[in-house]
Amino acid sequence: MEMTNLPDDLTEAATGFAALGSEQRLSVLRQIVRAGPEGLTIGDLGERSGVTGSTLTHHMKVLAGAGLVEQARQGRNIVCVAAAYDRVKALSEYLLNECCADAPMPHDGHGHG
Repeated sequence: MEMTNLPDDLTEAATGFAALGSEQRLSVLRQIVRAGPEGLTIGDLGERSGVTGSTLTHHMKVLAGAGLVEQARQGRNIVCVAAAYDRVKALSEYLLNECCADAPMPHDGHGHG
């Protein structure tokens, strides 16, 4: 996610952060990220995160809409994978790149952009 067009960047960042703005969604995403590129079946994801049924379906829809996860059918299972580790990283970098941008001196080793 390249930060060149501020309004689009704000919209993209806001969408990503909004998707992470729920404890349950953050827990779901955390479990998917922890599973690595193999992902987790819906059943395993529900078991590990403690979120199941229509609630899990809703959270997966929000995370997928923000481009953070994907679901793929593998045989009889639906596997959830972190679609964009780079997107998750870009969200954190979006904030960190702005660290101390308006300060006269960088803060504790944090440089500008």
